[in-house]
Order: sequence, then structure tokens, then C-alpha cells
Amino acid sequence: MAKNVVVVGTQWGDEGKGKIVDWLTDHAQGVVRFQGGHNAGHTLVVGDKEYKLNLVPSGIVRDGVACYIGNGVVLDIHHLIAEIKGLEAGGIEVRSRLKVSPGCPIILAYHTALDRAREARKCADTKIGTTGKGIGPTYEDKVARRALRVYDLFYPERFAEKLKENLDYHNFVLTQYLGADPVDYDAVLAQAMADAEFIKPLVTDVSAALYAANKAGQNLLFEGAQGALLDIDHGTYPFVTSSNCVAGQAAAGSGVGPGKLHYVLGITKAYCTRVGGGPFPSELDIETAGTPGHQMSQKGREFGTVTGRKRRCGWFDAAALRRSIQINGVTGLCITKLDVLDGLDELKICTGYRVGDRVLDLLPMGADEVADCQPILETLPGWKETTYGAKTQAALPAAARAYLARIEELCEVPIDIVSTGPERDETILRRHPFA
Repeated sequence: MAKNVVVVGTQWGDEGKGKIVDWLTDHAQGVVRFQGGHNAGHTLVVGDKEYKLNLVPSGIVRDGVACYIGNGVVLDIHHLIAEIKGLEAGGIEVRSRLKVSPGCPIILAYHTALDRAREARKCADTKIGTTGKGIGPTYEDKVARRALRVYDLFYPERFAEKLKENLDYHNFVLTQYLGADPVDYDAVLAQAMADAEFIKPLVTDVSAALYAANKAGQNLLFEGAQGALLDIDHGTYPFVTSSNCVAGQAAAGSGVGPGKLHYVLGITKAYCTRVGGGPFPSELDIETAGTPGHQMSQKGREFGTVTGRKRRCGWFDAAALRRSIQINGVTGLCITKLDVLDGLDELKICTGYRVGDRVLDLLPMGADEVADCQPILETLPGWKETTYGAKTQAALPAAARAYLARIEELCEVPIDIVSTGPERDETILRRHPFA
């Protein structure tokens, strides 16, 4: 019987989902992206090669695995073409295995222009920290029922007509409200039509293809982008991404029924990071040498895959993770980057928050209340031994095992996997999600 597993980030993204998706793909015949866009960045290390993916599902580096981009993804086709060509130049066969939903809304030049002009207009403390890649404006067009979708590319005259109407509207906003330059209609149309010829052979009814794959007994892996605390509904709004990145979106964003999602794996760093703006209760100083935050930043190589920006770092936040577990229905956890904590004298876990005279054991909704949260910290002993590359539970120091046990106790969800390095085999397996 086929089994489907959803992999989601349970913090503010950047938890190391790409490696885990790649590692799990030896039990799957298909990998599905179901939300976000090329603002996602998944880094895979296979032998001496490193692959940085934004749109192509992480399963592409496994021979014979089908990869699907579902309707919930907003698609910059020009970027996708460049990513495909880069993978092919590295010897990976892509086009026969990649299937793109006709329902994907298309990111076009005016979306990027709007994204950047809006962010530039904001004052420093209200900047979202967007990647400026047009993700948000494209989702806005989708909700406003004016988005151009991949299926429109098959009808050039209809596409051109819709594009003109959209550009009349968006250029008015760009020039009259945001004080930016207009986007040229002819240039956008020409680029879209050129890109269309490349992508048309990849377009497939993804919903029907996934149903057929399951009917044939194939396991599927659904790969989320960003993290649950950046979810447009459940995250630290407005400092969030523009899509739903919780596990339930795997159904809506790919066209499978929710009853077909059998296991949810929550990917969680052994500490916390956040890139861009927004509140972060357990945040630490990352600039001062010799501090825990500086070690997390430097040893963890905490720089954004997409933007290159420094990630903010902080202590593990169990109260935030409990919120993610609830909204995702997490079955089991995967802890990543445990080795980054090697050598610290002591560790702290945020177990809850004080907000005035109240004590909260869950991350509240919305940025304003989260900004008022003062972390309640519990101290645990650190360890001097290395955990890097450990492949068994017994190979971990006693204090590291105690740290993981305390996380399980606080979050009431089992840790099924521990990742101890970037390579596929640097993984401790307690329970396999596909078992």
C-alpha cells in the first residue's frame, strides 16, 4: 500500500528540509512541491557536490524519482529554466522527470518590481525582509482572480490580452503610488512567450498524476518550503511569507485529498534561526565572538540560501514548536544541526513566555503579541564531545541525549530522526516515516 509523507519546517524556515527530503527519497517514487516560490532555498550535499535548489523538488538528485511542482507554487518560469539548465550542466537529467501543474500562477516582471518598490518605501522597523522576488504580489493576483497561470501560456492571444489588463493596473500603482518606473508590456510578453516554449512539454495535470501514482502503489514525499511560523495565517503576521506553509497545504497545493497524507515530519533545528524582520523571543547576540549566538551563526553557517543574508540565531523555543506541532499535526520530529551546539558549557530552552502578568506556553498569534513575549528559559548542561557525523543514538554524548529527551518531553512528539551533518549517511534513524 502506498504511503505519503509530508515534510514541513516547524520554525521560521531554513531548518534543513532539503537534506532530509533527499534522504527520505530512497523510499519514495515521487517528490512534490506544494507552495511558495523561488524564495525557498534547499541545499543538498551529495558526495563532493553541493546543489542549491529553489523550485525543483529536492528529489531530483535521485535517479528515477519523479518530481512535481503543484498548483500551490507561484512560478517564475525564467528562473525555473535557469535552474533546470544548471542541474543538467551538472549531469542531472531533469526534463523527463519534472512535471509542472498548469494551475501554477506565473511570476512576471511587474510582480518583482512591485515587491521591491513596496519594500523600499517602508521604514526600517516595518520592513518585512522580503526576498524581492515577486512572491507576495503574485499570490495577491491569485486571490484577486487576475493571475496569469501556466495554462494561459497555451493560448497566446488570451495571455496577451490578460497581460495588458494586468499591466495597466500594476503600472498605475508602480508609477502613481510607489514612484517607481513602469514595466514594459512588450518585453514581458516576449519573455513569457519565449519561456512558454521551454516549459510546455513539462506541463502535466499534477493532481491526476499523483492520484495515478498512489493507485499504482508509489510512495510520495511532499516537500514544504519556508517554515510554519512564517505561514500567512498562523505565523508572526505580518512578518510572514505569502503562502500557507503548514502540512495541510500539501493537499490544496497539489490536488490530493487530505486523507492521502499519512505522516507529517516536522524538521526542527537544535536551536532557532530567523532571517528578515519580525519578533524572535529567544534571539541571541550573533556578533560578539565567544557567545552562544556567535557560535550558532558561524559554526552553523547561518546565511540565507536565497539572499545570503545573516540569519538571526537564538535558543531552542519549545513553546513555538508546540504551536507548530498543533497546526501541522506533526507525527514525528527530525532534529537537525545538533553538532552546532558542540562545545557549549550550557544550553537553554525556551519553555514559555511572560507577557505582562500572564504566562503563555504557546507562541501567540500575530507579531505584536509575540514582540511582547519575554522568554522563560530552562538551563541544561552542554557537552564537549563532538556529535558531528554520528550515525547511532549510542554515539551521542549523554548530555546530548538528555537534551533531545527534554525536547521530546516538552513537545510531546517523538524525535524520529536526528541529522548530524550534511551528508546523507550522517543521520540517526529512530523510526522511519515510510515504515
